[in-house]
Amino acid sequence: MALQIQPSSWCDEDLKDFRELARTFCQKELAPHQERWAEAKQVDRELWNKAGEVGLLALSIPEEYGGGGGTFAHEAILFEEQARSGDSAWGVSVHSGIVAPYLLEYGSEEIKQRLLPRFASGESVGAIAMTEPGTGSDLQSIKTRAVRDGDSYVINGAKTFITNGALADVVVVAVKTDPDAGAQGVSLIVVETDTPGFRRGRVLDKLGLKGQDTAELFFDDVRVPAGNLLGEAEGQGFIQLMQQLPQERLIIAVTAVAGMEAAIDQTIAYTKDRTAFGRPVFNFQNTKFTLAEAATEAAVARAFLDQCIERHLRGELDIQGAAMVKLWTTERVNRVVDDCLQLFGGYGYMTEYPIARAWADLRISRIFGGTSEVMKEIISRTL
Repeated sequence: MALQIQPSSWCDEDLKDFRELARTFCQKELAPHQERWAEAKQVDRELWNKAGEVGLLALSIPEEYGGGGGTFAHEAILFEEQARSGDSAWGVSVHSGIVAPYLLEYGSEEIKQRLLPRFASGESVGAIAMTEPGTGSDLQSIKTRAVRDGDSYVINGAKTFITNGALADVVVVAVKTDPDAGAQGVSLIVVETDTPGFRRGRVLDKLGLKGQDTAELFFDDVRVPAGNLLGEAEGQGFIQLMQQLPQERLIIAVTAVAGMEAAIDQTIAYTKDRTAFGRPVFNFQNTKFTLAEAATEAAVARAFLDQCIERHLRGELDIQGAAMVKLWTTERVNRVVDDCLQLFGGYGYMTEYPIARAWADLRISRIFGGTSEVMKEIISRTL
């Protein structure tokens, strides 16, 4: 018997049908390629085109811009099925769940008409470049500079830890347009990676997410049209980031809960099949109690996540709520997966087992999108 997961209240019949499409794609196109992608440090470029062909990209982007015309619920289902398939390589959550909404919400009509259909088809891959070598969560301290020069901006600087960095065709870059204005001096500018002066650095060697093309990016006198500025004026970038970060943090929570549920399922199956001292490992009290606690953690996390998704679909999820759901789910998934790995014994330490890869992959969830410590700081401001 597998982990019993209660149906999400926000998932209607149409979404259940879509889940079958997403699950089939993930099992066929993602699951079999994990080792190869880990060695290459990136997915196959053709994967993006395949996903576009079956309609799995830019799901919440309006049809007038080539998207799926759905809601965040469609995105969430795809991200859940990706996590359950054991894949952590494909950066679709950044492409469709983060970058495309920035273009939709803040881009000019020209930007939306030109770039969003390419996001939906897989012709273009999206990335967002916020973090710098010396700046993590403190976004107002970034050093990358954009200087207005006539009808262009000239960008200089460096970014690191950029998901989809090696394959990206379009990057939303956080820059300083006024270095003396603190948060009010931050702007977001779209850079297409065939622009002269744009360079990619290393694809970084990470503890987990081995198949994800997390890279360094460099901007050396990169000249882009002034119309690539997101928003109606300079200095709106920090507000735009704050408006979009709740969805980013909710996405992280979605993958954390799905990852937790998948890990528990794997561990139930393993402990019922594996024997020790003449009986299944599951039959030992410690195993039963550990999995009972894990199943309870997953049920509580799923209930809170579903509540937050419902709020987000109504446009009501605030910064505090997003911080809470990210904090709770990522802290819990790391504890649960560690407990599950322990029940695998020595095999849990072997990277050929999905539980070992999950343990390494999910550790970043407490760091990216804002560390757990930053989430606590955000929550405390409302108390």
